[in-house]
Amino acid sequence: MGDEEPQDTCEQAFRESRWFTRGWTLQELLAPASVQFFSKEGELLGDKQSLEQRIHEITEIPILALRGSALFQYTAEQKFGWAKSRQTTREEDWAYSLLGIFDIFMPLIYGEGREKAVIRLKKEINDASKGKSW
Repeated sequence: MGDEEPQDTCEQAFRESRWFTRGWTLQELLAPASVQFFSKEGELLGDKQSLEQRIHEITEIPILALRGSALFQYTAEQKFGWAKSRQTTREEDWAYSLLGIFDIFMPLIYGEGREKAVIRLKKEINDASKGKSW
């Protein structure tokens, strides 16, 4: 049992990492082809590919999306779902952190709050989808 404790502790720490709860790290997880994960002590835990099943279980992001499949294949509802439990320091940053995932450009208006930022984001997504064949 003593040999299992460090592994269990490491696994628990990985699952509870702020990496999976911060708003801005969602795009940092999806965009690069390679992401490496390290413990607080600097020990390599693995990379996005070797940990993809665990990352999928933690984030509910489909493995194909983690592997780099085109994000336009996923619905807005799915993408919002990937972000549902993520937190940001500024409430409107929750919406702003999704701009790249939706391939949307819109002005950032700090102080507008999360609700208004999400409304504007959804409008931009809706407007953009009207002009695209997907």
